[in-house]
Amino acid sequence: MNFGRVSRSVAAVSLLAVMVSGCASNGGGKQLPPASFVSTQQGPSEEYVIGPLDELTVFVWRNPELGAKVQVRPDGRITTPLITDMPAVGKTPAMLADDIKLALTQYIEKPLVSVIVNNFSGTFSQQVRIVGATDKPASIPYRANMTLLDAMIAVGGLNEYAAGNRARLVRFDKQTAKQTEFALRLNDLIKKGDTRANVLLAPGDVIIIPESMF
Repeated sequence: MNFGRVSRSVAAVSLLAVMVSGCASNGGGKQLPPASFVSTQQGPSEEYVIGPLDELTVFVWRNPELGAKVQVRPDGRITTPLITDMPAVGKTPAMLADDIKLALTQYIEKPLVSVIVNNFSGTFSQQVRIVGATDKPASIPYRANMTLLDAMIAVGGLNEYAAGNRARLVRFDKQTAKQTEFALRLNDLIKKGDTRANVLLAPGDVIIIPESMF
């Protein structure tokens, strides 16, 4: 009998068993790379798009009386001095500033306008939604380099019934118009402090946390 060949076969079977066990422990499925392995020195994220109920500050240089603090109405429009019903939803702050600037040229010469988002709700494509077995399911605005741990802190973590290691992240790809599901290990991240379970999020991500069956 070739004991060397048998030993190698046993080792290979043992390694396969460990790999299968590892997949079973995190629920299988596609995996995202840990956030610590992804460079944070990346370019800025997709610029914020204004949504209904966002609170804005419009500033007009040398003409402060033409600026205002306004909330985007449910119909997606804002009203400022001299400008009525300006569409705001779906624009970036820079785009809205350009539109206000154009409207003000009827009244003042070469206006300089800036728009700042103070409190934002955001469109669904700019939010991360967390649903299921958490203390307070919510939609939170996406920001650059947001991680899974950031999102879980924002919603108060898992509740007592959560099956955190069976959680899923659903991501929509605009280019292919397809959804992809990724397995998450929330128990390992939150209860064991395993930073390898922390992943980077993207605008529009949906995190689904099921409840344990017992």
